[in-house]
Amino acid sequence: MIREIEMSKLVCPLAHVEEVYQCSRKNCFWLEYNNETTSFSVSDFLKFKKRIDGIDVEHMLHDTTRSSDFEIIMPFRTERCFILTVADVLQLRELLDGAKFMMELNSVVRTCLQVSPFAVFA
Repeated sequence: MIREIEMSKLVCPLAHVEEVYQCSRKNCFWLEYNNETTSFSVSDFLKFKKRIDGIDVEHMLHDTTRSSDFEIIMPFRTERCFILTVADVLQLRELLDGAKFMMELNSVVRTCLQVSPFAVFA
């Protein structure tokens, strides 16, 4: 996966790649967003996703004050500060939704393999 990112940057130096990686060795997630990488424990990742999902995008769109043009998020146990526009919030939600779906899919696949009589044991 890392090679694919490096290749996309070689093919198009203007490519803006955003990814979530799971590190099984350290039991954490790495979020690559806006050319910065942030590490999250599994629980902190889920809390961060919940916080992003809780942003009231409709309010941001309808409120005419300048302060509603962006949302500032400082995830727990990180040194990173996210300053997000409406477009950023929507893009980050999509990215985090995909990552959470993959977490759930991995869990379902593991459960099916453990229960299945057709599972191959080495």
